[in-house]
Amino acid sequence: MAANSQICSIWLGSETGILKGVSLTKKQAFNFCEMSCMSRDQEVCVMAWGDPHESEVLVGSVNGTVKTFSTDKGIFTATRECGDPSQGRFTGLAVTDSSVITCVESGLLKVWKEGSTETAEVNVGNGICRMQQNQSKRHCVATGGKENPLKVWDLERPDKPIFTAKNVAHDWLDMRVPVWVRDIGFIPDSDKIVTCTGHHQVRVYDPSTPQRRPVLEARFGEYPLTALSVPANQGTVVVGNTHGELAILDLRKGLVCGCLKGLAGAVRGLQCHPSLPLVASCGLDRFLRVHSLKDHSLQHKVYLKSRLNCVLLSSRELESSNADFSGDVEEVKAEEEEDEVWDTMETVKEKAKKRAAQKDEAPVTGVDGKKEKKTSKKKKK
Repeated sequence: MAANSQICSIWLGSETGILKGVSLTKKQAFNFCEMSCMSRDQEVCVMAWGDPHESEVLVGSVNGTVKTFSTDKGIFTATRECGDPSQGRFTGLAVTDSSVITCVESGLLKVWKEGSTETAEVNVGNGICRMQQNQSKRHCVATGGKENPLKVWDLERPDKPIFTAKNVAHDWLDMRVPVWVRDIGFIPDSDKIVTCTGHHQVRVYDPSTPQRRPVLEARFGEYPLTALSVPANQGTVVVGNTHGELAILDLRKGLVCGCLKGLAGAVRGLQCHPSLPLVASCGLDRFLRVHSLKDHSLQHKVYLKSRLNCVLLSSRELESSNADFSGDVEEVKAEEEEDEVWDTMETVKEKAKKRAAQKDEAPVTGVDGKKEKKTSKKKKK
């Protein structure tokens, strides 16, 4: 994406296997899929741009296939078998000048060279939750997962990782802290790496120093963090968790700068714009949302009918000639509009008072068998 480009369209992958495109300029949403082979194993796990010009989208599915979608033609142009479903879902997908990089949950990372059937394989360890590429050094990737610490790999020398994180010190009960890396991000123009964990921790590592433990650790909320994205401002990171909470954290002080409201389900996909103060999010509540990182307002909100897994921002206009029309985009200017509705509603207290009065005057049976009303008396001091 160009440095000063605007967001013209957004691409999303869903659980139903449909590639969805949203045009923010036309205010419309479209579905792109092969209806003849729709099934549950077509669920989209990961997405990545196939080239710097954003003319191709690579889509990784649960069944181990990677499809190439042409944004110019509006159709899928190629399909490649890049994984075995028995080895787990795709946890990462990346592209270099001459190859495609895939990684699955079992820890098998493969480099598929263009125009060749040979692949380079690297075992990065079991329980992988995320593989992320360093955009400034495209031959370097980072991996991490459950009981699998952060590791940085140079795919030109894949014999061993160039950096392996060390677990933090034992807690105040002198018990080992479990490792669970859920998402990874490279901080632009630096060697630092930020991770979020399933134990609501955000950690910053600096491989350029001898220290292998995190140089900063912060916490957000009480629920597992599922996704993160680093904005153009190097001092912050946006994180989301399983309860639809989205927050901006200051990486210098380890404090929460603010929260982005409106989400109602687990966050699965986050991406910040490379130059503008905007972040797009998607998840289980079936909505795409675009928030402003300056005033935390909701800029766009789109209902897309199926649960969403991943998101890609694009500066190119959406080609919709071969798409199924999905509906108009719902524009929401500010989150305060929903709050005004609740503020104008009346608070109902009559039922609570009536129940209390009935409880105080409960009927009881007297000595002669007649019902009497028992009235509660206040105790005298």
